[in-house]
Amino acid sequence: MANMIHTFDEAYQFVLKNKVCTVFGSRGSPHPSLWGSTDLSEEKPKAGGWSPKVKAVWDWKTRIPQTYPDEVFYGKIPGGDAVLMEMQYFRDVHYKEAYQPVGELNSLTQEVYDFIRLEASFTGPLRKRAIASLACTKSQFDTALKNLQVSLNIVRSNDPALKNDFWITMREMHLEIVQQHERDGLLPS
Repeated sequence: MANMIHTFDEAYQFVLKNKVCTVFGSRGSPHPSLWGSTDLSEEKPKAGGWSPKVKAVWDWKTRIPQTYPDEVFYGKIPGGDAVLMEMQYFRDVHYKEAYQPVGELNSLTQEVYDFIRLEASFTGPLRKRAIASLACTKSQFDTALKNLQVSLNIVRSNDPALKNDFWITMREMHLEIVQQHERDGLLPS
């Protein structure tokens, strides 16, 4: 596929067209990647900083779900890839296939979830609290956070005022989806 994406709107249309796309791509993924389909320079500016391509893809992965929260979901899929997903596909297919109750996850992951459930938080303060309270390593915390995203128990807030990852429960962000699946008998209520 030729690299075609140059603008925010083209990136948004790419997500809708493909239903699921990885943000930066990964070897063996069945999904197209926003990174691999973006035709912008990868050359770093002489003054330093990120290349135009890195800046654009990093911006789009955050701004698309913030701008279109009813149309695009941002999260992680099994394997840990970050993805943008068309919301109807997320609602009808991905959620019921990927959701795993937090009680089925390991104890550290459950404890990190409880921190978020009791008080939504940015990654940095959440990590510090978990390391201090749970005696885990940074790597163990990062794995727990990834597992909570993959299992669809937490999501990144779409609030445009928040510039860094701010974690909230799936129920808080997408109550209607959680309740619909509970009503349909797909999830325990």
